[in-house]
Amino acid sequence: MENAMAMAATPPPVIYRHRLPVRIMHWVNVVCLTILLMSGLQIFNAHPSLYWSDDSRDSTRVLQITQKQVGGVWHGVTRIGGAEFDTHGVLGTSRNDAGDYSARAFPSWATIPGPQWLAMARIWHFFFAWLFVINGAAYIAWTAFSGHLRRDLIPTGAEVRGIGRSIRDHLLLRHAHGEEARRYNVLQNMAYLSIVFVVLPLIVLGGWAMSPMMDAFSPGWVDWLGGRQAARTVHFVCAVLLLAFVLVHVFEVIVTGLVNNLRSMVTGYWRLPK
Repeated sequence: MENAMAMAATPPPVIYRHRLPVRIMHWVNVVCLTILLMSGLQIFNAHPSLYWSDDSRDSTRVLQITQKQVGGVWHGVTRIGGAEFDTHGVLGTSRNDAGDYSARAFPSWATIPGPQWLAMARIWHFFFAWLFVINGAAYIAWTAFSGHLRRDLIPTGAEVRGIGRSIRDHLLLRHAHGEEARRYNVLQNMAYLSIVFVVLPLIVLGGWAMSPMMDAFSPGWVDWLGGRQAARTVHFVCAVLLLAFVLVHVFEVIVTGLVNNLRSMVTGYWRLPK
């Protein structure tokens, strides 16, 4: 009984989980992704429609955030394919500083560097996009040469076979404890690998495909993505997937111990959960 009480009173061990390069690159990503998202929404507001083609015709449009009159008043609506959704006050229209509704695809609080400054938003977006690409390339190189990729991120065969249990545990908010928590679970590994090696390369290619300079540098490759407008759609969809990943990541950070997780990404040291 005394031994059990002593073990319960003993704090769990602290491990060195995140090395300095990972911590630096993580926080660079946080800054880059925040600015890229908000400046990207500013750019999207200039033409809030997406198409699956090389051109922008109504017949090839897959998404539109716009307005329509309802009882003589303009309401925000979002059209996805042939479906239409009332998004008044959030998408299509939002309240301005005077308290009136104004026509905007995304509200001003979600865009930088201002409520409507396309030229500067493009400058910000391009600068932080290149910083993000350089940081991402450095991360891939570090994970490969340090052994972090093989050791921590590639799931084992047993972990892949147990993916059903991992999905069930996540849905029930059951998280690993003790020694089991030392290693990322199979869903975390697959999510990280999918983002790093699928979503991020596609979002970069989509961004390059929208640049006339990149098209002129190597003509014809934009057609691989279906044309410039289709590439814009790929870029947008990948950005949505990346945002969804970030939101789930932040949720997991909170529910598994906000202070402990933040400390590990600042100092590197992480306390194993009991």
